[in-house]
Amino acid sequence: MVSQLSFAQDGSFTLEAAKSYALSNHISISNAAHDVEDARQRANEVRGIGLPQVNITGSFSNFLNQPVQVMDASFFNPMAPPGSLVSFRAGTEYNSSAQLQANQIIFNGSYIIGLKAASYYAKFQADIAEITKEDIAFNVIQAYELASVAKTNAVFVDSMVAISESMVEMQTVYYDLGLLLQEDMDQLNFSLLTSKQAKVSADLQYDNAINLLKFSMGYPISDPLEITQTPEELLGESTINTGDIKSNLSYTMMEKQIVLSQLDLRNKQFANLPNLNAYYQHSYSAYRNEFDFFDGSQQWFLQSSWGLQLNVPVFSGGQRHAQTAQAKIKLMKDENSLTEMERALQMQEAQAKNNYYSALSKSQLLKQNVDLAKSIYENSVVKDQIGEGTSILVTQKYNQLIVAQSQYVGSMIDLFQAQLALDKIYNNILQNR
Repeated sequence: MVSQLSFAQDGSFTLEAAKSYALSNHISISNAAHDVEDARQRANEVRGIGLPQVNITGSFSNFLNQPVQVMDASFFNPMAPPGSLVSFRAGTEYNSSAQLQANQIIFNGSYIIGLKAASYYAKFQADIAEITKEDIAFNVIQAYELASVAKTNAVFVDSMVAISESMVEMQTVYYDLGLLLQEDMDQLNFSLLTSKQAKVSADLQYDNAINLLKFSMGYPISDPLEITQTPEELLGESTINTGDIKSNLSYTMMEKQIVLSQLDLRNKQFANLPNLNAYYQHSYSAYRNEFDFFDGSQQWFLQSSWGLQLNVPVFSGGQRHAQTAQAKIKLMKDENSLTEMERALQMQEAQAKNNYYSALSKSQLLKQNVDLAKSIYENSVVKDQIGEGTSILVTQKYNQLIVAQSQYVGSMIDLFQAQLALDKIYNNILQNR
């Protein structure tokens, strides 16, 4: 909380502070937490099925027309002609009843497996939430590193603009005195315009990178944000990570999917077992010709019962067999997918390591190249100022420096990407880098 307050006051973020902010404020994180709670409540719902189910019901009936019963007349009069019928109204005008009924599962194989599956699904959903967090952190790291590189590049371009402006101002004096050719002066102005164009482009890239970082963090787009770490600092804080590809979140999710498929298969198999349920019923009924149900002197009739219900599956037309076969096929496909995922992660690991070492070597060489090109450019500027060089040579060295800087910027981005890919493979994104 203290760290969040500190960066919230001035909008300055380190990489870890940016990750912390995103994991605390991003809408996707909030939705993932809701999904986890929803899965827990679903598990509670399934668990409740196996607990006693108790219901109280009440009813009241007013027969506007009492039911008519028809019977053979000989029942009342033995002398009645054969086949003759007699009708009469039976029952009372008012009926009322109250009933309490309780049901309890004693044995149900599908319920047992369903309870295990629901509890495991809650854990499964928690892992999905971790993947969401990993994706958010991945995007924040990627955007922060891109913004850091863009900021460094913008600073470099600013320095080139300052050098070019200073040089044009100094050489203008020689031009006014007639000691500098028009062509040389034009070359200097061309270099200045080129550097200013590069500044516009560099500033735009930095602004876009900052906006991307804000979006990745769930940070208000209109609020100011400043990053505080340079690419060199970010690279200095981290080294190539090693780990086990089986710790990869996608791999562990596939392992849990296999467990869910195993539970689904057992559920289909348990559907062939008998089910046993128990019930208890307790009711009161009253029959009146007058609406006097609340008269304590009138009688209510009590009825209580309990019982067991056994359901033995015998034949389903082959449906249960087909469902079990499908569950087995699903399980085998999931196991094959896990094997294939392991092979894919091994390939990605090898590629990411190769990319990392290649990008690291290339970045180090290009950094030296930038330093050398900058030294050459500064020497050519000095020579031109003292009359030992030409503006055309200065322009060539300037272009050489710009190319070297562009290549170095690209190599830093490649290095960050390769390192981030390894971190994701080893499930290190959410760890301190």
